[in-house]
Amino acid sequence: MPLTIEDAAAELRAGTVTSADLTRTVLDRIARLDGGLGAYVTVCGTEALAAAEEADADFARGRDRSPLQGIPLVVKDVIATRDAPTRANSEVLDPGWGGGADAPAVARLRAAGSVLLGKATTNEFACGLPAEPAHGGTARFPFPRNPWNPGHTPMGSSSGTAIAVSAGLALGGLGTDTGGSVRGPAGANGHTGLKVTFGRVPKSGVVPCAFSLDTVGPMARSAYDCALILDAVAGHDPGDPYSSPVPAGRYAEHTRGGGADGIRIGVPTRYFLDSPLLDGEVRGGVLRAAGELARAGATLTDVVVAHAQEANDANNITFLSEAFAYHRKNLVGRWDEYGRSTRELLARAAFFTGADYVQAQRVRALFRRVLAKVFAEVDVLLTPVALTAAAPIASADMAAALTRPGFHGLWNAAGLPAAAVPCGFTATGLPLSFQVVGRPFGESTVLRVADAYQRSTDWHLRVPPAAREGVAHQSPAHQRVAHREIARSSHTAREGAG
Repeated sequence: MPLTIEDAAAELRAGTVTSADLTRTVLDRIARLDGGLGAYVTVCGTEALAAAEEADADFARGRDRSPLQGIPLVVKDVIATRDAPTRANSEVLDPGWGGGADAPAVARLRAAGSVLLGKATTNEFACGLPAEPAHGGTARFPFPRNPWNPGHTPMGSSSGTAIAVSAGLALGGLGTDTGGSVRGPAGANGHTGLKVTFGRVPKSGVVPCAFSLDTVGPMARSAYDCALILDAVAGHDPGDPYSSPVPAGRYAEHTRGGGADGIRIGVPTRYFLDSPLLDGEVRGGVLRAAGELARAGATLTDVVVAHAQEANDANNITFLSEAFAYHRKNLVGRWDEYGRSTRELLARAAFFTGADYVQAQRVRALFRRVLAKVFAEVDVLLTPVALTAAAPIASADMAAALTRPGFHGLWNAAGLPAAAVPCGFTATGLPLSFQVVGRPFGESTVLRVADAYQRSTDWHLRVPPAAREGVAHQSPAHQRVAHREIARSSHTAREGAG
């Protein structure tokens, strides 16, 4: 089984593999591995094989719709599809939500010839933490676990898609990001995830979390794979009032257009790298990534991003207020049907006033002006994805996370694109990740920087030990890159200890 969409697409066109065989391989892996991982809430095996056979027939008659033709993908279970109910991991949502039709983003994946394997597990309504049946959860919905260590959280509501990509249960897919739910799981599970500019991908047909913050974004092993998915799903949808009319780019082409040479990278130390709560291994991983990009030709500059905490707080107030507005009636009438984490999180917003919400929007506007000045001097920013690597499941606390420094939500508040990029592992074997943040509609530059880093490292190609069977081995070139990175990490660790 190929590791990346890029490699699988090449093999499909070379005739060394068929989409039907690739899809059967992935379905077999799901059957064998997913019971302990909880990536899928619904597997559409019959429909996926039919789509794969159609893709093979298209190849046979010379029809090539896109690089995604014949590629097995997965969709987060807040995004409507015609061949599976949309449940949002909740007993509250009507299974007929979405009317049995594909969301525009899903319709675009099908038009590109991709094979949709099913629906990926999510946190309830993409906000509350999942619960095991013994702790108030329901056996109807799988409990997601980090494939690198099942005792640790997969870290966010797009966790099912992230687990599937990491463990080889899909070659890529779609997640949603309102306050970090693409980037957090991608970082915690060791692959790439892109939060797009607000409005870049249509979000109609997606169960709302927060109307002015929600985005739909690609998740895959590499930045280039994410660009291939984005090429298929980006662009204006006249039926979506939140969809931007700004023309979509040629993301895959531009991702490979020039590497890091000449890119100006801002590295904000204040708030992002000097927090006493930031884990030392995370900080070291971010700084090593910055050094690698400098060696690839980028220019590093220390910058200050003012009002970062205020922007993060504004995102939390906006997210909770808008989610509460959507759920208010059901919270009153169906309180006990919500999971405990979800209802307690949403109920917090009942204490916000209209003035709080208005002030949060004023902060968002101020923060956009601050960032416009910062991006006049640099092309992208480089920050951590999270304060720590994936936390133990027992210590996961959504309410506590709202009071800590955050590196996700402020970019949602500003509507900017941001990518999580793997950059190593902790001493205990959990993935580390850094974040690349760009200007509005600057996805091409964000992905170009991520791709430049990934062409000299191979952290994004690592597979959890329990999922390595049947997955393509690394090439000798990738092994050399890995040995170089491990040597650098060890040297940096010794320097820090000294």
